[in-house]
Amino acid sequence: MKIRGRAITVGDNIDTDQIIPAVYLTSTDPAELAKHCLEGYDEEFPSKIKEGDILVAGENFGCGSSREHAPWAIKGAGIQCIIAKSFARIFFRNAINIGLPIVECPEGLEAEDGDEIEVDFEEGKVRNISKGKECKTQSFPPFLQEIIDAGGLIGYARRRLSG
Repeated sequence: MKIRGRAITVGDNIDTDQIIPAVYLTSTDPAELAKHCLEGYDEEFPSKIKEGDILVAGENFGCGSSREHAPWAIKGAGIQCIIAKSFARIFFRNAINIGLPIVECPEGLEAEDGDEIEVDFEEGKVRNISKGKECKTQSFPPFLQEIIDAGGLIGYARRRLSG
């Protein structure tokens, strides 16, 4: 599977309070949460996001609390994938559980807002087409790819139970 999109960038140590401030945790509606996606990082960030964007982050993305609201807000905003040098472990699993693809590139991907990015999940490559740069990543194990393809853990469970 390959995806392409426009880069939208953030820095290191983006925590779940920056992704979705605690004041909005009264909702579990991804569309409502999306209106405040990364507002704690930059108040104008929600207006910068376009459907199909690829979020490019630094180290330790999603640190902080284990709230599922953070990946819901990102996915609800239309971001189709997150690329980071590293992810907080609980954020990584929460993202997979809701079907939000995330990719670790430990050496980082040189990118600026607006660059065209391509992620090849099968080859384990991420390319910044605009800059001619590439980084390697690990492919997901088949069971994690199945969860993502099913739109998350609930969709995966439904598929498995229906035979």
